[in-house]
Amino acid sequence: MKLATYKDGSRDGQLVVVSRDLSTAHYATGIAHRLQQVLDDWNFLAPQLQDLYEQLNAGRARHAFPFDPARCMAPLPRAYQWADGSAYLNHVELVRKARGAEVPENLRTDPLIYQGASDDFLGPCDDVVVPSEAMGIDFEAEIAVITGDVRMGASPEQALDGIRLVMLANDVSLRNLIPAELAKGFGFVQSKPATAFSPVAVTPDELGDAWQHGRVHLTLQSTWNGRRVGLCDAGPDMHFHFGQLIAHLATTRHVRAGSIVGSGTVSNPPVEHKGRLDWPKGYGCIAEKRCMETLQDGQPSTDYMRYGDTIRIEMKGRDGQSVFGAIDQTIVAPGGE
Repeated sequence: MKLATYKDGSRDGQLVVVSRDLSTAHYATGIAHRLQQVLDDWNFLAPQLQDLYEQLNAGRARHAFPFDPARCMAPLPRAYQWADGSAYLNHVELVRKARGAEVPENLRTDPLIYQGASDDFLGPCDDVVVPSEAMGIDFEAEIAVITGDVRMGASPEQALDGIRLVMLANDVSLRNLIPAELAKGFGFVQSKPATAFSPVAVTPDELGDAWQHGRVHLTLQSTWNGRRVGLCDAGPDMHFHFGQLIAHLATTRHVRAGSIVGSGTVSNPPVEHKGRLDWPKGYGCIAEKRCMETLQDGQPSTDYMRYGDTIRIEMKGRDGQSVFGAIDQTIVAPGGE
């Protein structure tokens, strides 16, 4: 099934069920008001929502209305936890090179995950407000999952069973703030403003055979200022699957229902073409593009985002239809949103 959260003036919004083709929706009021309620009592409430979802798809829901992504908050507008991984090793290697940092020796055996802020997420069509263009504004096209309860010490296979929903993310980064912040030895804070998520979150079964062992085998599209810049395959190059990321998070503590875990920027490695490295599938963040240019030409030529720039992130199924709806945002200055 597909779920979204509509803006209603409250912090947590109103839960709606969305049809498979994203054309219609229905308030879930008679079952649950908020998505966190469903995650807390999944086995009881999810089957009821599934029934409503099937009625909606069959055209039998009495109070259905046209679905409008612009009215959406993030599916989970605030969460108990937002932990973002870096499961695509090509991305790790490129952005580390871009900022002159070393690649971890245990890169292939131990996942990289940082603890992000989860009190203030953006809806899919909300403006991205940044204090200054000089901060190095970058988008990051990612996949994320929302979990149920996962016990401490869970294996990767057990952690996979804890995945309730899948969605897309734009994990906005302020690249020019990152080096000094990480040099302090404590991690991202100011360099990671509010993350945005897709209009809908979907249960893994909605992905069909594209969902394989904790990976989504579909193409993630990134469009910057109307120009397609990324057509990245999300499946084959995800070194750590979501079960491994969640199990890493649960090594020393329980992971509670309503936790969000990100994949990191979806990224594919280069191929060699006529003696040069080439990235035929493009890129999922500008930092990667700048590093590609440095490797090819000795220096970057692409600037980071400016006020007025737009970014659209979307994933389509094998039928050509949008799976999660699109993240479609504009970069603005404070007071301009």
